[in-house]
Order: sequence, then C-alpha cells, then structure tokens
Amino acid sequence: MAKKQTRYKQNRLQQLRGFCYTAQTGSISKAAERLFLSQPSVSLQIQALERELNTQLFERHGPRITLTHDGESLFELALPLVEGVDSLDEAFAARRDTIERGRLDMAAGESTILYILPEFVDQFVHAHPGIDLRLHNVTGQEGLELLRRGEVDFAIGPMLEPYEDIIYHPVFSYDTVLITAPGHPLTKKKRVTLKDIGSHPFILPPRQLTTYRIVDRVFANHNLPYEVKLEAGGYEVIKRYVSMGLGISVVSSVCVSDDDRLAVIQVDKFFPKRTYGVVLRQGKFLTPQAKRFIELMDPSIEHPENLPERH
Repeated sequence: MAKKQTRYKQNRLQQLRGFCYTAQTGSISKAAERLFLSQPSVSLQIQALERELNTQLFERHGPRITLTHDGESLFELALPLVEGVDSLDEAFAARRDTIERGRLDMAAGESTILYILPEFVDQFVHAHPGIDLRLHNVTGQEGLELLRRGEVDFAIGPMLEPYEDIIYHPVFSYDTVLITAPGHPLTKKKRVTLKDIGSHPFILPPRQLTTYRIVDRVFANHNLPYEVKLEAGGYEVIKRYVSMGLGISVVSSVCVSDDDRLAVIQVDKFFPKRTYGVVLRQGKFLTPQAKRFIELMDPSIEHPENLPERH
C-alpha cells in the first residue's frame, strides 16, 4: 500500500505540472515543449487528473483551450506548489552561494543593453568579479519566454501590456522624440502636427517590437494614416538611415546623443514617455546576485522579490 501511495504522489506532481504549464500557455503542445514531453503524454496527464478529481479542467475553443471554473480553482492552488518544487534547486543553491560567486542571467533588448545597462554592468562587474554575468540580447517577447522557462533571472526593458504571471517595476523614464535628417522639412515648421509627421515615410524597428506598436497605436487613435518605408533592427541602424534622409523615426531620447547627425523634434504631446524597468516572473526565486544588480539599478527597491504588480 505504501508503494502505491508513493507512486500516486509522484504522478500527481507531474500531472499538476502538465496542467499548470498548459493553463499558462493555453496550449498542450507548448506545455509539452516546456516539459520536453510529447503532446499525447501531457494530454494523458490532464485526462488522468480530471478522472481523479471527477471534473473537467479545460474547455476547447478551436486550437486554443481555456480553464473551466474548476480549472481556475485548481490552478490557483497548484501553481504555488509546482513553482515551489521547480525552484527548489535554485533556492537551495542561492542559500549556499555567496554574492561573491555564482551566475547571473539577464534578458534585455539591444537598446537597453546599449544605452541603459553599461554603467550598471560596469559597476557590477568591477564590484563582483567572481560572478559570471550573461546578457541575453533578445526581443521583449523572447525575454518573457526565457523568463517563464527559468532560463534568465529577470529581464530589463519596456512593457506595454500587463501579464498575470509577470511583475513589472518601471525604473527609468525617457521622452519619445522624433528624429530626422538635418534640414528636413519638418525642422522648418514652428508647430509640427501629427498629420505633418504622418505625411513623411517612417523607418521603424520590426512590427513586433515596442516602438512600432506605439507608433501604430498613436496614429490609429487619431485615425490618421502613416507609411513605414523601411523596417530595420536596432536604433543605431535606424539613426544611420534617418541621417541619410531615407525617412523619419521616433525613438527613446536615451539613444540620441549630441554626436549624432540628426535633428531632434519634441513630440511628447503625441507620443507617451517610454519607461524601462525590471521584469520578473511571479513566484520566481531571486538569487543574491540578481537582488544585488536590481538594487544597484534602483536602491529604493529594498526587497526585489516583492515588487508590486503593474496595474
């Protein structure tokens, strides 16, 4: 009887892990990828859990599935248990390690790595030479996936939409400015309107990135057309082509310097400020190394593991 009970408990944890990952991703196939299992294996785990609990946990809507009322109740109970077990190794390692050694993985976009992080990375590396610091240069969505899979300690960057499983704490705020080549027709206007801006072709980052989405949202809210002539990755690339007169762009003011051959026009009445901050996964255990780097960026954060949710 004891052997059967032990097997039951082991299977239950695996079932709950498959259930929680499916609930988080809305997809059995994506949950299977995270668990390194086949899709039928995860389906069988969920079916076994439904039989044992005598309830239906998911409803299907085409290719996507959603939680039932009972599924939502179980998810609230099971997620802290699964995350607690999954983070046991790193929690134990963090207690055993000291701040002077270990590893720190951060995810950030190119602009964050180029313009915001250098001074903090420099301070951290010189203060803690024994720590292996790894910067993952990824898009915002890729950073969230790395965070959810536990492959990075935290991410740094902007965030437009809130997520139930993600905590965002803004740290830096910058104006969004319009950049053009010197002598561009827009530089000769005393008052630049959004319609004026939309009459010139844009050079923007790929459409899945934050800047493109902000521009699209602003023009859509004002029911005005605009044209994207060129999509290019990275603000340095965009600034180069703008300086050549191939188009205009809007960028965060942190990436513009006096050395750039550009004209800068203030457009804060049209485009919102950009915030960059710390991005954490709910329930993620922070190592001493991660806490130290976050505190270095913002000393007012006394307990980084308890950052408030973004509303």
